[in-house]
Amino acid sequence: MTSSYLIAATIAMAFVTFLTRATPALIPKRFLDTPWLHRLNESLPLSVLTLLILTSLSYQGLTPSLTNPNLQLLAAQVTALMLVLLVYHLSRQLLVSMVVGIATLNGMLWLFSLI
Repeated sequence: MTSSYLIAATIAMAFVTFLTRATPALIPKRFLDTPWLHRLNESLPLSVLTLLILTSLSYQGLTPSLTNPNLQLLAAQVTALMLVLLVYHLSRQLLVSMVVGIATLNGMLWLFSLI
């Protein structure tokens, strides 16, 4: 990659970021109060987080073998995710659920000797 490409990419990313931040201020208020936009605003964060979680799971190259490192990694990730959901549901403490998830994932990877 050349430096001109990196500069152009940085400028493009800055423009897109500015555009997404400025768009609500530029759109008329009557358009922002539509019911479908309110429904989208309520459901979009959960949808984005679900997609981020699903794309972060390691499920490439899975074979039905218990010694497969990819299957063990996926099992560790899914177990940690379920435990995070349970702890957050019970305690409503984001930091606690994050720490439990990270500790669970690292502990399971250690048990599987993947780290």
